Amino acid sequence: MDQEYSQTNVESPLIPSSEKGLGYGDDHSQTKNIKYGEISVELKKQMGLAGPLVVVSFLQCSLLMISVMFVGHLGELSLASASMATSFAGVTGFSFMLGMGSALETLCGQAYGAKQYHMLGIHMQRAMIVLMLVSVPVAALWGFTEQIFTIFKQDPKISLHAGTYARWLIPSIFPFGLLQCQLRFLQTQSNVLPLMISTAIASLVHVIACWTSIFRFELGNKGVALSIAISYWINVFILAIYIKLSPACEKTWTGFSKEALENLFGFLELGIPSALMVCSEQWSYEFLVFMSGLLPNPKLETSMMSISLNTSTMVFRVPFGFGSAVSTRVSNELGAGRPYAACLAVRIVIFLAVTEGLLVSIVAVVLRSIWGYMYTNEEEVVRYLASVMPVLAISNFMDGMQAVFSGIARGCGWQKIGAKVNLGAYYLAGLPTAIILTFVFHFGGKGLWMGIISGSGLQALLLFAITMCTNWELEAKKAKERVFASRIPAHEAS
Repeated sequence: MDQEYSQTNVESPLIPSSEKGLGYGDDHSQTKNIKYGEISVELKKQMGLAGPLVVVSFLQCSLLMISVMFVGHLGELSLASASMATSFAGVTGFSFMLGMGSALETLCGQAYGAKQYHMLGIHMQRAMIVLMLVSVPVAALWGFTEQIFTIFKQDPKISLHAGTYARWLIPSIFPFGLLQCQLRFLQTQSNVLPLMISTAIASLVHVIACWTSIFRFELGNKGVALSIAISYWINVFILAIYIKLSPACEKTWTGFSKEALENLFGFLELGIPSALMVCSEQWSYEFLVFMSGLLPNPKLETSMMSISLNTSTMVFRVPFGFGSAVSTRVSNELGAGRPYAACLAVRIVIFLAVTEGLLVSIVAVVLRSIWGYMYTNEEEVVRYLASVMPVLAISNFMDGMQAVFSGIARGCGWQKIGAKVNLGAYYLAGLPTAIILTFVFHFGGKGLWMGIISGSGLQALLLFAITMCTNWELEAKKAKERVFASRIPAHEAS
């Protein structure tokens, strides 16, 4: 795919002045006026997608958190080492795989909208091959976790146990990559109920496996790490059986094809920028935890930062679900040649994100004095967290907006633009501002959050400007060209 097709056009406003259609879709409502019925239908579609996707996101996020909770029963050393290993695995592996898998939101979503159904299976197989190859160096890196922590002067005992935990996490990276491909394959078809059911089953199995490995077989943190792999593999097998047998996937899964081995580098053109979009943001938040440990009262600052990040992670699941939903809607409509419908989906999701963000921010401010008690009984930590909560509420609002705009970017295929925006916003603005406010002006933990707000705010503002200036008719043409440039005749896809 030529580079020009991965870039947006900023020549016309959000609603084009002339919606004449492209001649290959069936958008019968290509008019400037937005009708109430159209809004109602689109709103129902997005809520029907976002609801299950929010649940799936919560359950997937809780998997690693549940593991750390079980490990906490083994003692302080096990908890500290598992937490560090989990953070290291997230930064170096899980987030990268998640990002690369999200390239399928563009490829599969637009192919589905263009009714090139057989291409969804080809794209999924191609992504699986690439992600399995990427998993090998990730696994090798995790094998040297102890040595890496030692180089960075971490406690020797913590480094030893973290290294052991990370090595037993290695079997989980492979099913995690496969799972990301299956999720996007079904998500882009708006077939999200099976995702919610399979993830719920896997989460239940994970709780049982963790309890059994610790209290029945006494495997310690090794058993908990292995339980993560077991849960992921169960999820993969459930979805594989569904995709193989379900009539809903009859057109999109036509069996394994040798065509999936072709154009692997073409997938990387979207996969690597997609990974950078996710990783650049997550890495910046990990830096916050690191910098909080350098403050005068590291125990207090680290406790506050850990609770704040945990809160933000939970709150983020909702706008992340909205972002995934609009990614599907935009990619489907652009692939179908309906720019007006894609534009309408964008406007509605922006309204939803603003409404949800304001409600959550208000709740956070109202509950700021008691929220800390959910995590600790230390009065000093609770009071400090209460003073930070208004700043955290602003951060969560900005995060929610950028999550939605990132979903729009994935639906359009703007991953290269998104990666540049994220890198610039967080590493040229957010983190430098956080360092200056914290260590020069001595704002403490508040300075860290104020700095990251400047990064996420700039990110959201830039993506908002790009979205508002997009020529949607041109984006639909690009989507059509992307789909048919990678198209393989149906009779050859076997």
